[in-house]
Amino acid sequence: MPNLNEQTRLHFLSGSFEEKIRIVQNIFQQSGDFEYRELMVNETKCVMFFIKTRIDEGKLNDFIMGNLLGPPGKQDYTKSLSSLETGDLTLIIDSIIAGSIAFLDENSSQVKLFSVGQPPLRSISEPSSENVIAGAHDGFVESLDTNIYLLRSHLNDRQLAVKYHKVGTKSETNIAIVYISDIANKENVDEVTRRINSIKVDTIISPGSIIEAIEDNSFSIFPQLIDTERPDKVRSSILEGRIVVLMDGSPMAILLPVTFFSFFQSPDDYNNRWIPATFIRMLRYLACVIAVILPSFYIAVIGFHYEVVPDELATTMKNSIIGIPFPPLIEAMLMEVTIELIREAGIRLPKPIGQTIGIVGGLVIGDAVVQAGLISNVLVIVVAVTAVASFVLPSFEMTSTIRMLRFPLMFMASMFGFIGISFGLSIILMNLCRLESLGVPYLSPLAPFNWQDLKDTVVRLPMWMYKLRPVYLNPQKKKQIEELRGWKNKDEK
Repeated sequence: MPNLNEQTRLHFLSGSFEEKIRIVQNIFQQSGDFEYRELMVNETKCVMFFIKTRIDEGKLNDFIMGNLLGPPGKQDYTKSLSSLETGDLTLIIDSIIAGSIAFLDENSSQVKLFSVGQPPLRSISEPSSENVIAGAHDGFVESLDTNIYLLRSHLNDRQLAVKYHKVGTKSETNIAIVYISDIANKENVDEVTRRINSIKVDTIISPGSIIEAIEDNSFSIFPQLIDTERPDKVRSSILEGRIVVLMDGSPMAILLPVTFFSFFQSPDDYNNRWIPATFIRMLRYLACVIAVILPSFYIAVIGFHYEVVPDELATTMKNSIIGIPFPPLIEAMLMEVTIELIREAGIRLPKPIGQTIGIVGGLVIGDAVVQAGLISNVLVIVVAVTAVASFVLPSFEMTSTIRMLRFPLMFMASMFGFIGISFGLSIILMNLCRLESLGVPYLSPLAPFNWQDLKDTVVRLPMWMYKLRPVYLNPQKKKQIEELRGWKNKDEK
């Protein structure tokens, strides 16, 4: 599509009826799905422009048959659909691409735009990657307007701000920055806007491209933004003072700023009572430690530190590795890579086949390698527990990071034992301390330490204690709960 320079726009505005038609046709000359139709309305020559793959045929037929082809003298296209009248060529072309009809008659210099776009192609359903037991069961779809509707249906706040931006010189993808204007930190909003506007590319393929463009440190293995398909999770985040970035064509919403502990939180934590919710959350942190350390711990014990395990267990482990032709590191690497291959195969294959491959493949391969004497049976247990633990985390981004972290730790353990594991964990901790998400320290509220915000990190305390929003977000309004258990105070009186 040619560039719409100022000369072309002025020529369109002042040109004749035939010149306007010719300009629009030239712009869409490479588009095989572009159509224009000439009609006579009240003895006036008119023309319609539209892209047939972007419109709803039913709405188009109702528009034509109900209004344009009625009895002579009663034809009226102004009462059929809500319209916008403009002479701005850029707006006209963008509206046609978005699914509108551009209607022009020979007696008017303005073009009327009628919205007849197709409805969302996918119905609203629960995200398959973020299932919850209790709570809302709706999820974002690929339509930006529908996602804004979902968000507003979850949050009826007149201060909810939605700022639209276009990214990509070719794709012109619609991006929406959403926040609550009297809660979100204005400096954070300005910074997100600046980073979004600084993206100069031909096209934005996915939200992952936006994340890489606006995150603070692209070379860190740890994710610094959260993407989610759940409107309820987005609602609670923006009520705390976070900012949300939505992209047309994707069901993923990007949340920022976030901390390391944000990746261990799930909507189910707030739909359950605080004691079981705290237990489940602590279980996630334990699973994270197991997923990162357990294979390297096994390698270190086998290679260096038999004395740290009881004699009975040491004897069992020693008997299991007798006759194994590979050193512990090669054993563990072979099994971990095999597990990753099975996992990827299960994801890429059709769902019924993928589940079968994951279960049968793991059982068959695990039993076969033990029977063949290639891998010890204790290592098979270690790898299985590690694989299960890595999938306990509710965030896919953090799950991927945890799975990758265990490989360098396995190398360190094979060379230096527990000292190597300690050194590797120290490097990871230093990286976590250096990271920021939109200027917010990644390990907040532990570093820098803030006692108040600890109520929703490793533990999840009762909701009536959440009177103030997180300090590290620096929101405009600090208080979020005035009184949650006022009935108790009345009873005491």
